Amino acid sequence: MKRHPALIPLSREHHGALILARLLQKDAPPYKGLPLEINGKAMYALEFYKNILIAHFIAEEKFLPLVKGLNSKIDALITEVLEEHDRFHISFNSINNQDNLAVHLDQLGKDLELHIRKEERQLFPLIQENCNEQILNTIEMILSV
Repeated sequence: MKRHPALIPLSREHHGALILARLLQKDAPPYKGLPLEINGKAMYALEFYKNILIAHFIAEEKFLPLVKGLNSKIDALITEVLEEHDRFHISFNSINNQDNLAVHLDQLGKDLELHIRKEERQLFPLIQENCNEQILNTIEMILSV
């Protein structure tokens, strides 16, 4: 399904977040220009979180109330997504306090990848199928601010 223009900015950010998710996982392939060692990956993850993911989560949380109540599947996914956002805040903020940083980053990477795939493959298609153009245009306005 082609992504509606209202959701394209989030999907573009998801691409970068997927690279981060893979980078953090054990046995990740090398990514040109990205750190190879565990401490460098941790620093990169924290910078990405502070500079991109926090704002990304806030943007999603601004528009999700608009689609709540349209469909029980959407509602269930919204609940999951918001709970995952809370867990990501905790997980990213605790990176510097880990006894086993490699295990923590691996799990964070796996969780982040699953989260993004859930939004891209389940939530966003349901939103596109269940929202009229007026709601989608409102979403686009909210995300462009």
